[in-house]
Amino acid sequence: MFAVHLVSFWFTKLKEDQIKKVDRFLYHMRLSDDVLLDIKARFQAEMEKGLKKDTNPTATVKMLPTHIRSTPDGSEKGDFLALDLGGSKFRVLNVKLSENGKQSVQMDSQFYPAPKEIIHGSGAKLFEHVADCLVDFMEAKKLKHKKLPVGATFSFPCKQTKLEEGVLLSWTKSFKARGVRGTDVVRSLHNAINKHKDIDVDVLALVNDTVGTMMACGYDDQHCEVGIIIGTGTNACYMEEMSNVDLVEGDEGRMCINTEWGAFGDDDLLEDIRTEFDKEIDLGSINPGVQLFEKMIGGLYLGELVRLILLKMTKQGLLFNGMASKALLTKDKIETEHVAAMEKYKEGLSNTQKILKQLDLDPSEDDCIAVQHVCTIVSFRSANLCAAALAAILTHMRENRKLKRIRTTVGVDGTVYRVHPQYAKRLHKVVRRLAPNCDVRFLLSESGSGKGAAMVTAVALRLQSQRKQMDAILALFKLTKQHLEDVKIRMMAELKNGLKKETHDSATVKMLPTYVCGTPDGTDHEVHK
Repeated sequence: MFAVHLVSFWFTKLKEDQIKKVDRFLYHMRLSDDVLLDIKARFQAEMEKGLKKDTNPTATVKMLPTHIRSTPDGSEKGDFLALDLGGSKFRVLNVKLSENGKQSVQMDSQFYPAPKEIIHGSGAKLFEHVADCLVDFMEAKKLKHKKLPVGATFSFPCKQTKLEEGVLLSWTKSFKARGVRGTDVVRSLHNAINKHKDIDVDVLALVNDTVGTMMACGYDDQHCEVGIIIGTGTNACYMEEMSNVDLVEGDEGRMCINTEWGAFGDDDLLEDIRTEFDKEIDLGSINPGVQLFEKMIGGLYLGELVRLILLKMTKQGLLFNGMASKALLTKDKIETEHVAAMEKYKEGLSNTQKILKQLDLDPSEDDCIAVQHVCTIVSFRSANLCAAALAAILTHMRENRKLKRIRTTVGVDGTVYRVHPQYAKRLHKVVRRLAPNCDVRFLLSESGSGKGAAMVTAVALRLQSQRKQMDAILALFKLTKQHLEDVKIRMMAELKNGLKKETHDSATVKMLPTYVCGTPDGTDHEVHK
């Protein structure tokens, strides 16, 4: 029994020593609550800057209006197609919404590849690929005979002046198709679809994936007014008071704002928390100098961050007896799915050993403990940064609505949030610490942002139908220029009838004499007391 306790004590001490070693090495990646509250305040200030017309041009957080004025109310119905472009795969969906006394959603979808030669090629080829996939899906599902409305999820920053239009501001993540930036992606998509004469579809809505997530979750929970993505990249949207949106006319109601928070810090505002590893990640990316916040959070970068840290620790003799393998020296050999596997509750250490051996390393037990803790610090920092920005959004919403407490639901999607065994729990805990006056429920989007694109289209059609009904009711009150001219002629005739003695009795406008024969001319200065 004593021997068992001794071994247990020895292992615990060994683990503590390795954790302390990593903590010292990665001191700048371990962010205290004070630092996170400071980041929260900086982000909230950037939000305000992005919302104002005069400061938006210099804001890194662009706060893009989406022209979505309502979340689902449960009455949406119809048959829709949805396109979801922005991640490592492309998806086409058929979404059927029906009431039947209660909300119901039927979905059928198909994933298609988004090969490097397509997403790095010409814009025309990219949209032709999307159109080809849409046609293939409609043929496979026997939908080619139907005229269906389409909603498109496009996970890149776009400037929108209306729901069915979006001018690409910049590519993010691993996309860099030529000739698309500064053009309307909906028009490009229409042009590609119109080459196929055997289908009849109309793209009615373009939405960001965060908006799609919020709308998809909003169908299940009508308190959902925030959407976040923590996947390949990261972003967030929320419902803003129209009175705060300088970029769009109108003060009534709310509008969904796409924050594009991945660009937070592109103006060096986060230089004090960026490490040498973050800077190396940025220099090796396809878009150096931009999306710096995203590069500290997104799944495209977490695995490579871990590799760079392990490589430096190895070179300093802190891991693997100072012996680096060829694989450890190779970019992107560690992926975010490896990080998630190494952080699993029970099998984390055995997974760590297995993954390190696949990298042609010979790890000791000490090495495995240290590497696992490196993964913990990198993913924890990602969750912390996300939590700070989300807490800023929630606090902004509460303050703008002049509430002591706010209750809202945050719709969440993305592979990092879904797959990492501890990420969600960490995020929730830190958000509630940083925004104590916000009662937050987190809702995982079960069907992805593609369903949300269909929801946006459904909401747009619902609002359009309501407008038509309202227009029909108000049609009786609508007066054309000819109507007004006719009213003028009739009034002139009645005025004359009222003034003439012979027609006065039958006149509706009586033109009654008052016996006041003049108006003041300014010559009477006597003051009557």
